[in-house]
Amino acid sequence: MRKTLYRSLTLILLSIFAISCSTGKNETDAKIDKIISEMTLEEKVGQMTQITLDVIGNGEGRHESKVPFEIDTARIRKAIVEYHVGSILNTTNNYAMPPAQWNKIITFIQKVAMEQTRMQIPVIYGVDAIHGTTYTDGAIMFPQQITLAATFNPTHAYNMASVTAYETRASSIPWNFSPVLDLGADPRFSRQFEGFGEDPYLVKMMGLEMIKGYEGITDSIHTKYKVASCLKHFLGYSVPVSGKDRTPAYIPENVLREYHLEPFKAAIASGTESVMINSGIINGITVHASHDIITKLLKEELNFEGVVVTDWMDIINLHTRDKIAKDDKEAIKLAINAGIDMSMVPYEYETFCDNLIALVKEGEVKESRIDDAVRRILKLKLKLNLWEQAVTNISDYPEFGSEKSARMAYEAAAEAITLLKNNNEILPLSKTTKVLVTGPNANSMRTLNGGWSYSWQGEKTDRYTEEFNTILEAVQNEIGTNNVKYVPGVSYVNDGKYFEDVEDQFANAIAAAKTVDAVILCLGENTYTEKSGDLNDLNLSANQLRLAKELAKTGKPVILVLNEGRPRCISAIEPEMKAVFQTYLPGNYGGDALADIVFGDVNPSGKLPYTYPSYPNSLVTYYHKPSEEQKRAEGAYVYESDYNPQYEFGHGLSYTTFEYSNLKVSKKEFSADETLTITVDVKNSGKRSGKESVLLYSSDLYASITPDMKRLRRFSKISLEAGETKTVSFEITDKDLAFVNQHNTWVTEPGEFEITIGGLKTKITFK
Repeated sequence: MRKTLYRSLTLILLSIFAISCSTGKNETDAKIDKIISEMTLEEKVGQMTQITLDVIGNGEGRHESKVPFEIDTARIRKAIVEYHVGSILNTTNNYAMPPAQWNKIITFIQKVAMEQTRMQIPVIYGVDAIHGTTYTDGAIMFPQQITLAATFNPTHAYNMASVTAYETRASSIPWNFSPVLDLGADPRFSRQFEGFGEDPYLVKMMGLEMIKGYEGITDSIHTKYKVASCLKHFLGYSVPVSGKDRTPAYIPENVLREYHLEPFKAAIASGTESVMINSGIINGITVHASHDIITKLLKEELNFEGVVVTDWMDIINLHTRDKIAKDDKEAIKLAINAGIDMSMVPYEYETFCDNLIALVKEGEVKESRIDDAVRRILKLKLKLNLWEQAVTNISDYPEFGSEKSARMAYEAAAEAITLLKNNNEILPLSKTTKVLVTGPNANSMRTLNGGWSYSWQGEKTDRYTEEFNTILEAVQNEIGTNNVKYVPGVSYVNDGKYFEDVEDQFANAIAAAKTVDAVILCLGENTYTEKSGDLNDLNLSANQLRLAKELAKTGKPVILVLNEGRPRCISAIEPEMKAVFQTYLPGNYGGDALADIVFGDVNPSGKLPYTYPSYPNSLVTYYHKPSEEQKRAEGAYVYESDYNPQYEFGHGLSYTTFEYSNLKVSKKEFSADETLTITVDVKNSGKRSGKESVLLYSSDLYASITPDMKRLRRFSKISLEAGETKTVSFEITDKDLAFVNQHNTWVTEPGEFEITIGGLKTKITFK
């Protein structure tokens, strides 16, 4: 009977897919509604339930483990057969597993779902594959998103997502909780490295390319090489007042719409399949309980038709953390009525299911709300072709872990690493230079990758990365071990918190510096993400700052290499550093890329995707208001504002020089819906080839709301041979110059605007 029903259901779903291709979504919806009408309330609620893998099994994911992971037959039957659970996420015991083991586990899960349940609906498996397939051993680890942003080249975002989709699907996982489109406007925030920096336009453009990479340029998630993407975290998650994860934010609606919403709005219009909700609080309202944000804004205003999923335990947090629900049951009521479609429970699924069923029977949650959620979930499963291809075969993925993909990861790192300072053109170093490599980040694959690398906090990275090169190893490969000395000076505490470090052969490091030509000092952070990465001081640690100062006293040139997820303040030591690099979190090939840049094989071309602050109390984005950059006033009362970043947004040096000239605008005066063409000539006036990110800014000189100093409107990455000139062309309209006014309406007001590219300026007038 079950097999007959399964075959019938499969035929129905295949016909849905075929019909939808020719007749559109209305026919698809009608067919899915018919399936929903045959489901019990319990089966519907089960589809809205997502549990973590450890709930149904025991053991570790490592293939050499003495206790390999095994699914518990009784526990999986209870979850999927009795409670009809429709989704599973995460890895086991925080370990990455090889694709074959993933396939074995997910095959078992899908067999239970499609052979032992009444409706035979496949499970949808999800994972956080953040900068590569996080939890798959052997997958290619790319630079983190913040590093990709520094390339100002969306091709790298596309490549990373495309390879990640391929290798995630090779692991039989079709749903990826990525990309992060949160605005990285606060460097204190522990998840800044997961996003694309502080500028809304940069976030939008990089995010759109990631979605194409994940889902296909023509929306091809039904194929075995693509995955469904999931935008994170809707909305306003990344700017809490305290700077600490999951603490309250206060964001005026016009700011929320102009800066935070735009990347999500564009991504939703592009067709992304799912959205994860902000785990925090905005203006006193917990977002997971906000009908205004989830239903009115996301589903109705933006017309989002995909799946809305919670973050980890965030429905129960309405009761346990935010205290707006007296118990779990009320928390579930608030969240589901707000518009949540799937709950990342992830452990006590019985409580979620039993309470939600009771709420529907009591009339506290309408069954139509349940049907809407299930309709969205089934549609996603159908688009992913899970009835026909719930499990993949690793033999169909010959490019898994390939040299081609590895090269893409290397190129992204090489194009992102940002040269912030190069006094007296000390760089690049000669390959005959004798160097000391020192600092806590000098010999660690863990710090190159950051969090979400083989494990949640990245603490297991070194177990998986023996074949790759740390910064030390890459430098040794570049100039020979005879030219390299290594003394850590400071080391992170094994199994300690990310910020814990200690002196480690400190005096020996200073002594060694006196015997070499130059010092490569590798400072920054150990790995973290989410609450574990909260901080109380944005300065680098006292031990690291002291190491830098003592090394500088030797008189030997110190090249500071920053390897960090967010910009830690270095004003106390920066003047004494001869050169400064920001590597961000460049991934498994970051050490190789850095060594190639330091010794001149690669010309650096990265630019900062955020404003690098000088001090912990000087946290201002580049698009700050004029009052934050006031010149000294005259008179009895003297006012001024000191805009004093360590390095500005968009800053980045090269080993060559670029000259900008002939900034032209097709019209000096323009009106609504007219297109302006803006051109500029860029010449490589140096002696070697290089790449340059050409950034176009606009400034609204006067407006009804005090305008930003400037805003990034377009960018383009170009390559130039020595002596070569290229004309770069951009197009903008009045909509690109608009802002959200006090009535929360987008408007371009008549008046003058200033266009800036590469230090050149011209004015235009909107009539």
